[in-house]
Amino acid sequence: MPATPKPAGEDYVGRFAPSPTGPLHFGSLVAALASYLDARANNGQWLVRIEDVDETRCDASYADAILATLDTFGLDWDGEVIVQSRRKARYQEVLATLEAAGQTYHCECSRKEIADSAVMGIDGPVYPGTCRHKNLPAHGAAIRFASPAGAVEFEDRLQGKQIQNVERAVGDFVIRRRDGLAAYQLAVVVDDFDSGITDIVRGADLLDSTARQIVLQRALGYPTPRYLHFPVVSNNDGEKLSKQTLAAPVATGDRIGVLRGALHFLRQPEIQRVADCRQLLAAAVANWQPETISRSRSLVFPDKT
Repeated sequence: MPATPKPAGEDYVGRFAPSPTGPLHFGSLVAALASYLDARANNGQWLVRIEDVDETRCDASYADAILATLDTFGLDWDGEVIVQSRRKARYQEVLATLEAAGQTYHCECSRKEIADSAVMGIDGPVYPGTCRHKNLPAHGAAIRFASPAGAVEFEDRLQGKQIQNVERAVGDFVIRRRDGLAAYQLAVVVDDFDSGITDIVRGADLLDSTARQIVLQRALGYPTPRYLHFPVVSNNDGEKLSKQTLAAPVATGDRIGVLRGALHFLRQPEIQRVADCRQLLAAAVANWQPETISRSRSLVFPDKT
């Protein structure tokens, strides 16, 4: 479904939310660029959030390096950078709200126990609700959100209509881990609401997570943003570029050339004769055409299709 700009006078707030588990690689630069261009083309704000809620995998030095790389490419953000590891009290506050509403429960199941008794869903074994009615104590337990029955339907600006029954596809999912850290699904929903995010432009590897976020939004009375999920950059083996797949840091020598490559991956019009990154970005904003992006979930770069 082709994207349409927001009406004049309607606020747009977008965001880029990298996890500092390694340096910014080309796939992450594509994600930053897509969200940046969509925000600026709609005369909106573009926020940056450091998603270090999983402190066991993140490093503050990588967060600093990511911000420095964005600055090097002329990707200027608005306002203060939000850091998830500084928002633990806020996540706990929202958890308490959900618990008070009877929408959560404690779970002591191990991954092996779940795998042994569950069918496979879209994101691994579907949790069968083993602990839902056990009234377990909080100590040493994870907290799960009791997924509601019925399908979640939403219109992705690029991928079109999406329908998912979270209860059947995922089951009751974890929103606080056993170690006390907030889980990604809860943190991202709270952060987006608190920042007033209206539009989320991100990789299609997160498309299947969206319905989980929507059921949390509904449980908390939060509005649902618009979504656009574009293909992630993959290597020649079809694996998403990441620290786990040994993705190299994005090259900063020929910055204009790298940005042109990212625009090519997003199938945007070719732009000639610019002096620096900011001129290239300004021209890319003026020519932004999100409807021309491939609807594939992932693409190898350079794209040979």
